[in-house]
Amino acid sequence: MKTQDFRALTPEAQEAIRRKAVKAVLAGKTRIEAGELFGVTREAVGGWVQKHHAGGASALCAKPRGRPKGGSLTAQQALQVVRWITDRYPDQLKLPFYLWTREAVAMLIEQKFGVCISIWTVGRYLAAWGFTPQKPVRRAFEQNRELVERWLEKEYPAIHRRAKAEGAVIFWGDEMGLRSDHATGRTFSRRGQTPVIPGTGQRFGCNMISAITNRGRLHFMVFKERFRVNVFLRFLGRLVKNHRRRIFLIIDGHPVHKARRVDRWISANRKHISTFFLPGYSPELNPDEMLNQDVKSNAVGRNRARTREELASTVRGYLRSRQRQPHIVQRYFEEEHVRYAAM
Repeated sequence: MKTQDFRALTPEAQEAIRRKAVKAVLAGKTRIEAGELFGVTREAVGGWVQKHHAGGASALCAKPRGRPKGGSLTAQQALQVVRWITDRYPDQLKLPFYLWTREAVAMLIEQKFGVCISIWTVGRYLAAWGFTPQKPVRRAFEQNRELVERWLEKEYPAIHRRAKAEGAVIFWGDEMGLRSDHATGRTFSRRGQTPVIPGTGQRFGCNMISAITNRGRLHFMVFKERFRVNVFLRFLGRLVKNHRRRIFLIIDGHPVHKARRVDRWISANRKHISTFFLPGYSPELNPDEMLNQDVKSNAVGRNRARTREELASTVRGYLRSRQRQPHIVQRYFEEEHVRYAAM
């Protein structure tokens, strides 16, 4: 007998054929004979017999077709999951995850409500709740949130008002080390064939110090020695010399920034420059960090310098191009955590 398209039958008809085929095998017929009798394959009959042995007659019952309608969580359960994801980290809920992934959310739902759902369903839930995958901002455990809030609500607004009253311009400064083996981005390659990028086996680096304004001004200095007081004073001297208006320089609490020699120099030049310090362990509040990321990703990570001189030259050239693009420097201040400094 010619086999038929079993999938085209109704669920009830499929169930009937499954039961009859299994009954025929239990009565003594072979799987081939039962398959020919009911117009199905021998493999199908064998699978039904195995299901019957494992789960009994109920294993042969018809099941609903198509994607299940509705969700596995009640509205109240969904609201609670959203609160957990918003207010807690996975490890705070005793989950073996550091970030909120689909797997983490699925495990959370199973542990809290006993509901087991796939990661694909979790993805649809997260999209419906307004969650999207994002790169997190690293925040140090040592950061004092009260100091950060005071900076955002009181200290920086006071600095801004003072700068406006005195006709000063606010610069945001920072330093960064650059390494020859820094890499970023991806490249296309055939599946299963990891691409190889040629580069020198030597490891070398250089450093840079920069200061930017929310109007797109950029000053920088690339140097090869370690960042010490002499280097910082040299940069401050250049910054004051190249700018006519008084400067309010906002920097972090690096020991060099607070050195006695620096304090004496600032006091001697207080008519031209004043320094202010960000809260500790809060690099995300400094817009100049956006420039650092830009340089690392686009000037260093996507090029392969062969020598320290070539690396320093590449960084200088890239920073000079950014000086001619003040609109791009202004965009650094559009990042969520530094948007407060755009005013």
